[in-house]
Amino acid sequence: MDIPATRGIPTSIVEKTAIRKIAVRIVPFVALMFFINFLDRTAISFAAPNGMEADLGLTAAQFGFASGVFFIGYLVLEVPSNLALHKFGARVWLARIMITWGIVSLLFTWVQNYPQLVGLRFLLGIAEAGFFPGAILFLSTWVPARHRGKMLALFYLAQPLTSVIGSPLAGWLMTHEGMLGGLAGWRFMFLCVSIPAIIVGILCLFVLKDKPSQAKWLDEDEKLWLEGALAKENSQKEGNAHGKGGLRAAFGSGRVWMLAAVYFGFIYGLYALSFFLPTIIDGFQEQFGTTFDLFQKGLITAIPYVPAAVVLYFWSRDAFRRGVRVWHIAVPALVGGLSIPVALYMNSPAATVAVIAITACSIFAALPNFWTVPTQFLTGAAAAAGVALINTVGNLGGFAAPYITGAVSEWTGGYQVPMFIVGFFMVLSSVLMFTLARNTKKHEAAEPQQTVQETNA
Repeated sequence: MDIPATRGIPTSIVEKTAIRKIAVRIVPFVALMFFINFLDRTAISFAAPNGMEADLGLTAAQFGFASGVFFIGYLVLEVPSNLALHKFGARVWLARIMITWGIVSLLFTWVQNYPQLVGLRFLLGIAEAGFFPGAILFLSTWVPARHRGKMLALFYLAQPLTSVIGSPLAGWLMTHEGMLGGLAGWRFMFLCVSIPAIIVGILCLFVLKDKPSQAKWLDEDEKLWLEGALAKENSQKEGNAHGKGGLRAAFGSGRVWMLAAVYFGFIYGLYALSFFLPTIIDGFQEQFGTTFDLFQKGLITAIPYVPAAVVLYFWSRDAFRRGVRVWHIAVPALVGGLSIPVALYMNSPAATVAVIAITACSIFAALPNFWTVPTQFLTGAAAAAGVALINTVGNLGGFAAPYITGAVSEWTGGYQVPMFIVGFFMVLSSVLMFTLARNTKKHEAAEPQQTVQETNA
């Protein structure tokens, strides 16, 4: 895909400088939005063991349900939100999403009981609906397909870094008991983490631009190359948008449903870890006789995500260099699934956190590479529908994981059994991924003449 550059500058040089500028100007800001997004939706995990459960009289099952009900609201409005994003533009709609969720998140400061908590978590999910696919769509309007994997990995780095930075920050904020009219520490934390969403949402309207032609920091050659490359890709996609299969190809595809089940396992593991890790660490005192203050608990919670961020970067870099293979996704899922149940049988806090770090590395190694798979065999409307279906089914894991983990831990009196359930779903994701690869090879051998691109196994 060579798009001629003007003024005699070679296309390769224009391409390199344009992508570098986007990596510096666009991706960090969108990653910051993702950072705040993940911090706001998981802030409840820091608050629960540090005053919120006691103040509101929550059981483990109630905490799990309140954590997970976010995803019901999120899924209810995800499709309408995506339609609105297309109508109003990604920049404006992403700003609206951030400002709205910031306001809802702010209300957690004054929550008084369990029904209010559930209602606010549901509203938070509605407010955030469409953010993740909207952010991905926004990046796709700036970055040609062959560079998108690398940019997606940089974008995804914000998720583990949320815990690396956000966990100690949340712990430190909760030490400020009695601030602002006697607010409890966990309430003060909710107040402080919600304000950045409102501020960055407003900044989004001024910092981001809808398309390369509006960016003053790109020169004319770079604008011309980007618009040409993206226009060529879009014309090819539009040519296939209503072609053979279309929406029916996505919803009738066994591979799409298998990928949805794979993603469910990843999300189940991610949110079981995100919502209950602070609670597990809070239990170290009873389990091992150790005592940590709030800030120390925040630091300990952050530890598994430091190597996870490093592994995410280098694993995705290897996948970008080789081309994503099934083992880039399936092997981390297998390692994570086998490691997480072992964590709670360790004989010290350090050993427990070390095993949990292996699980975190596994989850974040798999996630960015997973999203390169659907578009390898789906195009046009089928790709859009397929990705939406996979994301929707997968995010049901965001509801199931905290609710099942909380309910089972309350029933069994510990987190060992819930972590075995997490391990089961992640191992299942690995098995399904390997099965998908084997079936794809058989499909290619049986129908070598088909034109639909197959998964790169």
